[in-house]
Amino acid sequence: MLSQVTEAARARALVPTVLTFAPHPRQFFAEKNRRPELSPPQINGLRDKLTALREAGIEQVLLARFNQRFAEMSAQDFIETLLVKGLNARWLIVGEDFRFGRQRSGDVALLKQMGPQFGLEVHTLSEVKDQQGHRVSSSEVRAALAAGDLTQAQSLLGRPYAMTGHVVHGKKLGRTLNMPTLNMRVTPRCAARSGIYVVRVHGLAQQALPGVASLGVRPTVEDDGRILLETHLFDVNIDAYGKLIRVELLKHLRDEEKFPDLPTLTAAMHADAQHARAYFAPHGL
Repeated sequence: MLSQVTEAARARALVPTVLTFAPHPRQFFAEKNRRPELSPPQINGLRDKLTALREAGIEQVLLARFNQRFAEMSAQDFIETLLVKGLNARWLIVGEDFRFGRQRSGDVALLKQMGPQFGLEVHTLSEVKDQQGHRVSSSEVRAALAAGDLTQAQSLLGRPYAMTGHVVHGKKLGRTLNMPTLNMRVTPRCAARSGIYVVRVHGLAQQALPGVASLGVRPTVEDDGRILLETHLFDVNIDAYGKLIRVELLKHLRDEEKFPDLPTLTAAMHADAQHARAYFAPHGL
């Protein structure tokens, strides 16, 4: 879809643009109806989303605030006010099942019906499947991440699944256990399964650095419920506080556990590190 946008923009001397929403409409209605369990897990944070769009050739992003006023906008207003007057859109591509406007009243047929009077050329993209025949969609990506299937997630995304963020200060517990970690805050609705991962870290050296990471709420040592990604790098000592890093999740080793004491936790952490080293062994660290 993005490649078609950039190609069409280049051919027509237009600016390749993406329209997206924050929060996700399903999240908005879930919170409004006090049904937080219906809010979709978040695959990427805004920084990762914008980075991926830029790498795909997108030059402009409209981040529309989805609120009650937006939810009540009619389908006709969505086209006239947002697409035509707001974006001055001339070429548009959406999925075949795209719905918009109050109570999802607008569809592709309405876009194609109204488009010509505003000089708006409307195109659709049919269902896309991967090499295994699986439908490529955000729902499929979420399902793969929830299952800890990083191979399937990479197949659907076309790249390793990764999280980006700044390294923040923690309680320094890893140092006392001889396993210092890089701490990174993660969205509360992170789609990835909590647990221990083999990872590769970009942004601290010319090449990616191997390591092992824990994604979750740290039940053995914390009780505030905040999700954190803690990454231990192998055989390096880097002052990374405040630096922006990208952590690629390569393999899910096990689920997060609550251990009875720190010695048991420490033993598990070192066992996890050995399993991660074994993952990298065929290719070298």
